[in-house]
Amino acid sequence: MLGHPLRWRILRLCLDQALTNQQIAQQLEMSPATTLRHVRALVKTEFLEASEVRTGTRGSLERPYRATGRTRGLVALDLDAAELVQQRDFALLSAHRAELAQAGPDASRDIARGVLRLTEASQDELKRRLGDLLAEFEAREDPTGEPLSYLWSIALRPAHP
Repeated sequence: MLGHPLRWRILRLCLDQALTNQQIAQQLEMSPATTLRHVRALVKTEFLEASEVRTGTRGSLERPYRATGRTRGLVALDLDAAELVQQRDFALLSAHRAELAQAGPDASRDIARGVLRLTEASQDELKRRLGDLLAEFEAREDPTGEPLSYLWSIALRPAHP
């Protein structure tokens, strides 16, 4: 369901405000037919919810959609198949990259990359502590603050021959 980067981008766009399919398509520079297919799938699975129909600027009826917030913590779910995990991970990376590109060259606030060698217990502790820290900052949600996106990833490095 969330293995497509476009769906993650739609959810991100509709997090702060309800948008119509046309507005979503314009912001993503996609055709409305393409975005509507993804919007309908997200509504069907309750990741998006449809708002009341309203009259648009040209007098036509339009329906805005808003993210339900159901994805919070979803990326940490255990998926049954490794292929599904990888598909979800690639979709998240692609969506984050597209958002960064769309925001422009001055959008980056910080980036870090490194390597670690940790036991499974230490990995669990790292994930728990970072999860707690991120939850603390998400709870602050300051309406006057900059709208930011973050991506936290930990992955096994390829083995050396």
